[in-house]
Amino acid sequence: MSTDRDAIEAAARLYLDGLYEGDTEKLAAVFHPTSALTYEADGAISILPREEWLKAVRARPSPQSQGLARHDEILVIDQSSPTTAFVKLKCAIPPRFFTDYLSFLKIDGRWQVAQKVFSARVETADASR
Repeated sequence: MSTDRDAIEAAARLYLDGLYEGDTEKLAAVFHPTSALTYEADGAISILPREEWLKAVRARPSPQSQGLARHDEILVIDQSSPTTAFVKLKCAIPPRFFTDYLSFLKIDGRWQVAQKVFSARVETADASR
C-alpha cells in the first residue's frame, strides 16, 4: 500500500499545484469527469459539477499570477482499501482559506477525486490566524 499512498499523495500535490497555478489541465487530471464539489452556503448544500468549477478556475486570476504565498498542506491521508482513500488538506486563495476533504477512488489503476467537500473562511489582513 505504500506505493498507493505515494500515488495518492502525488495526486493531492498535483491538485494543490493546479489550484495555485490556476492550471485546469492539472485539476482535470486529478478529478474524475463525474466528480463534483459540495459545500454549505447559507444553510443549504450546494453542488458544483467539475466542469462548472473548472470554468470558474479558468475565469479567475490564479494565486501564483497575483504573487500570493502558498498556504497548502496535506493533513491526513487515509487509505481504507486498495481502491478507496480520503485526503484532508488546507489550501488558500487569500483572503479565502479552505479545508478540503477529497474522496479518492482508484479507477483504471489511477487515483482520482470522486468527490470534494470543502469549507472556506475569509481572513482580513488584521485577523489573527
